[in-house]
Amino acid sequence: MADEDYNEMDMGYEDEPIEPEVEEGAEEDVDNNNNEDVPDPLMAETEEKEEQESVERRRKTSKYMTKYERARILGTRALQISMNAPVMVELEGETDPLEVSSLTKTT
Repeated sequence: MADEDYNEMDMGYEDEPIEPEVEEGAEEDVDNNNNEDVPDPLMAETEEKEEQESVERRRKTSKYMTKYERARILGTRALQISMNAPVMVELEGETDPLEVSSLTKTT
C-alpha cells in the first residue's frame, strides 16, 4: 500500500492537543510543593512521637566492615579507577582496577 492509501483510512483516532511550550525560567512547580511543616491529618500523634524517638535513638554498630560493605566500597573504587580517576598509591605493575582498589584499601 502506498502512503496515499493510509491517509484515506480513518482509524477513529483524534489528534492529541498540543501542549503549550514552557519558556526557560518559567517552569511550573506543581508537583514539587514541599509542605513538610503542614501536619498530615491522617497521621496520628503517636506515630509522630514514635518516628522522632527512633531517629534520636543511638545506633549500635560493629567497628568491622561486613563482606558486603567491603565489596561495595572496593567495587565503587574500582569503577572510579577504570574511569581514569587518579590513583593515590604506588602501582607495582597492577592493571586490574579491582586489584588497584584493594591496594588503596589496605594502605
